Amino acid sequence: MKKTNLIFFTSILALLLSCNNNEDRADGYGNFEATEITVSAEANGKIQFFNIEEGAVLKENMIVGVIDTIQLSLKREQLIAAKNIIFSKSRNVLSQREVLREQIKVASKEQKRVENLIKENAATPKQLDDVNGQIDILKQQINSVETQNAPIVNEVKSVEVQIQQIEDQIQKSIIKNPINGTVLVKYAEPYELTTFGKPLYKIADLNEMELRVYIGETQLASLEIGQEVAVKIDTANDMKSYTGIISWISDTAEFTPKIIQTKEERVNLVYGVKIKVKNDGSLKIGMPAEMWLQ
Repeated sequence: MKKTNLIFFTSILALLLSCNNNEDRADGYGNFEATEITVSAEANGKIQFFNIEEGAVLKENMIVGVIDTIQLSLKREQLIAAKNIIFSKSRNVLSQREVLREQIKVASKEQKRVENLIKENAATPKQLDDVNGQIDILKQQINSVETQNAPIVNEVKSVEVQIQQIEDQIQKSIIKNPINGTVLVKYAEPYELTTFGKPLYKIADLNEMELRVYIGETQLASLEIGQEVAVKIDTANDMKSYTGIISWISDTAEFTPKIIQTKEERVNLVYGVKIKVKNDGSLKIGMPAEMWLQ
């Protein structure tokens, strides 16, 4: 009888331990990620100022460096001087046009005076023809002057475009931080020569991290975008828990990555899931974590 009771209690204990082991298993495993941005130079030259360090927290649009702009500034001054010279040519041409317009006004008054005299038989038609001919000549001269001014105006516009291009290059020589975030890697130092497209530093917003986990097909039906889940990380004595929100669920299956679970389980087809988690400073890129369905 005692032997039978012992076997019975042993079976119950094994069943309870089996249940507890299933309950203690997470629903997904993965690592934390963040959107990393590599900031590159948009101009060529020596880095005159570059005030960042790895781990520094930077604000969006904060000026963190300047690439030498002396040559660009000199080129801009040269173009501005050329523009002023061209403007002076245009002013001379336009002043001629104004003189001709004043002459037309005087001739128009003379035209009306002659027309009135003809009505009173005090002038001849030839006098009116002479005045009309003079007005026609003045109008032709105005058209000729405006034709001369057209290429000058186009030349001014061309120089203005070149000035805008130089000013754009000067603005791009000022290194502005694109987002609020933490500097992950620094690639350049002050007084180094840099070129267009050369990486300067890498930054990421670590205030909100993304945990990428992989789940089996049987779990897929129980997950949806916007769903709250528990995210846990290992600590010295226990596991620390966070609240996460599912932001993305893959619609295609893939083989489990090699970093996840055992060799036998790596051949299974799984679906990727991303979970957004607010970072209290403890979460790091690449840190392993677990997802638990609430």
